[in-house]
Amino acid sequence: MNDPRVSRSLRLTLLSVLETLAISAPTVVDAALGRVTKAACDARIERWSNRIVRRLGIQLEVRGRENARGGPFVIMSNHQSHYDVPLLFYVLGPNLRMVAKKELFRIPLFGGAMRGAGFISVDRADRARAIESLANAKPLLEGGTHLWIAPEGTRSLNGELGPFKKGGFLVAEQLGVPILPITVRGTRNILPSSGVLSSPGERVVVTIHPPVPPPAGGVDPRAARERALEAVRSAIASALP
Repeated sequence: MNDPRVSRSLRLTLLSVLETLAISAPTVVDAALGRVTKAACDARIERWSNRIVRRLGIQLEVRGRENARGGPFVIMSNHQSHYDVPLLFYVLGPNLRMVAKKELFRIPLFGGAMRGAGFISVDRADRARAIESLANAKPLLEGGTHLWIAPEGTRSLNGELGPFKKGGFLVAEQLGVPILPITVRGTRNILPSSGVLSSPGERVVVTIHPPVPPPAGGVDPRAARERALEAVRSAIASALP
């Protein structure tokens, strides 16, 4: 621990964890008392994402902001780092809820806060239950809140785009909600999927692509979902190295 860069990087990671716990505790309390509100959760998420992104000194470039006007959208992005989460809230604003693997909801305090704030738990090992869980997103989208899904299902180990799961495309089809593809490039340099040390001052580029229309089932709904999947995947891949 004599290397100042290593100690600083570890300090940044720990501060990010503390920031997350700091917004988790009041959310859990509010949920237990039946007084949790979306407005309060949005305000906490906004403060949290701003503090983390600014503390990291990220050199951020956002391309295609005009494509995010309107909505609501089913937002789909590649997933390279834990920092994708605060970064996308920072870029898109707090009117966004994410779909996360059920294991995260088992983490003490943090999991309860996610549940209280309206995040969606999904079982990646059970396709039928995963699709059933995604149905819980319907009230969010109908209320104008964006839904964020990482179609790869987990963080990339090497930065390359992994296979896409189709549950989010089924949600977009059923609700008639357009999909907003987003490419995040550079967060892996801050904290890779297997890392614990955060690197400050990294350059990150977020590219917001034009919306993709929701799959139109017609006579061949599977083919329609596959076309939408390929369109989203192609858009996200186009802004990766």
